[in-house]
Amino acid sequence: MSAKQTIAIIGATGSIGSGIARSLAGGSNRLLLFAKQLDKAETLVGEIKSRNASADVEALECPANAAWEADIIILAVPYGAERELAEKIKAVANQKVVISIANPLNATYNGLVTPPDTSAAETLQQLLPHSKVVKAFNTTFAADFANTVIAGKQVDTFLAGDDENAVATVSGLVKTAGFNPVMAGGLAVSRTLESMALLLISLNIKYNYNWLAGWKVLHQ
Repeated sequence: MSAKQTIAIIGATGSIGSGIARSLAGGSNRLLLFAKQLDKAETLVGEIKSRNASADVEALECPANAAWEADIIILAVPYGAERELAEKIKAVANQKVVISIANPLNATYNGLVTPPDTSAAETLQQLLPHSKVVKAFNTTFAADFANTVIAGKQVDTFLAGDDENAVATVSGLVKTAGFNPVMAGGLAVSRTLESMALLLISLNIKYNYNWLAGWKVLHQ
């Protein structure tokens, strides 16, 4: 049996953050939820406990404290907020797994603000040089967390990271959340994954998928 892990979700009351929190609360790990508005985080804790009384989850009012207690840190925040948060948690995130879910979208959702030779995840790794950054959940819509099987197929969640053990750890969380993990490659592959998210968003807008869509690699 694997050891119980403590997971900090920074930005826990956003659409993706709350989806991750609800999904991971069904596992055996301890969850620490942070949001700018503590009362909203406490409301989410109450909702989770009403569904699963044994869930080990609590709200904290400081992102650094949440990150300090955690083994795994999930930054469920927009790309523009990552730099500020990285500064707040840098001192307590050494050698810890940090999950980047951000997509560096422009204001009109038709392009990325990062240069083609980098990605949001690689930028975060530079900001947290002693952490183990893994890209995950960025190609997953918030609605998918409650519907991990679409059209009879389990939605794939792609992972990218340079530390194999960190990627394996995040793969376990992806499975707990109900998705099929696909190890896509090193952290530089985040450039492709962030472009995939942009494409899926564009397709959703064009074809009105109602934000219930995901990628699936079909193979035999």
